[in-house]
Amino acid sequence: MKLIVQLFALALLLIAADTPASAPLSFATAEQEQRFQDLTEELRCLVCQNQNLADSDAPLAQDLRQEIHDMLLDGRSDAEIRSFLVDRYGDFVLYRPAMKGNTLLLWLAPALLLLVGGGVVMHSVRSHRLAAGDDPVGFTEVNDDDPATNRESPSNPDKDLSC
Repeated sequence: MKLIVQLFALALLLIAADTPASAPLSFATAEQEQRFQDLTEELRCLVCQNQNLADSDAPLAQDLRQEIHDMLLDGRSDAEIRSFLVDRYGDFVLYRPAMKGNTLLLWLAPALLLLVGGGVVMHSVRSHRLAAGDDPVGFTEVNDDDPATNRESPSNPDKDLSC
């Protein structure tokens, strides 16, 4: 009985190893094949999320590649294919979503984070300088009578610095 189970398991493994993962897609023209490659490289796999459809081995990615292939063969444009996928799966399927109300945060967040981070760094540097007793440029009180704080007065009043 144990031998029969082992032989059955071996037979299943051999059948699975002999079956291709997906049949190669055929195109009528080289232009269709290039459009297919471009589309699958710019669309996100919804399962893997950090891979495009061209690189993903997920079953959903295989289905979407087949769907894109079929739409290309039906004569649909790239914009129609993208629109179909966005209508079905949302803007998340695009690596570069259009700038509109619901994706505005995606486009502006990096710049906002950079500005906030720069402000935090500037505040931190200034507060550390003030706490250490250093007087950052622009915070020195100028006394016209004191040559140490008056940066415009020459150290030797007899020396003419004019051109």
